[in-house]
Amino acid sequence: MKKIFVDTNVIVDLIADRTPFSKYAIQIFQKTELKEIQLYTSSHSIATTYYLLKKYLGDKELREVLHELLDFLTVIAVDTDILKKGLRSKHKDFEDSIQILCASTIKNIDYIVTRNTKYFKASEIPAFNPDEIFLSL
Repeated sequence: MKKIFVDTNVIVDLIADRTPFSKYAIQIFQKTELKEIQLYTSSHSIATTYYLLKKYLGDKELREVLHELLDFLTVIAVDTDILKKGLRSKHKDFEDSIQILCASTIKNIDYIVTRNTKYFKASEIPAFNPDEIFLSL
């Protein structure tokens, strides 16, 4: 079973139904529901998704959606070690370094899925757009 780390923008696309991007986000999460792939994300992604979408969805509804989404994701905690490594990393974007470092804690991780692949070029883990990932599954 493929192990895929999901970046924040893919989760936001899914919940906010940001077309045309949500199409592949939905299909990726459907593969998880069918137990064909295993998805991971960081605790930072869940908090950031809430922060970004709280203006568009009511608090109660957004919390319920995120709560349900956690049934399909394994969440990697952002801890002090990851933060320190991220601050010292050579990755240009600190936030993306956190994502890469969280993903790197997952044994036999296959990919990172993000719409910002250009920021993940220095990642040891291959990063692909949602459409590329879906087509390869």
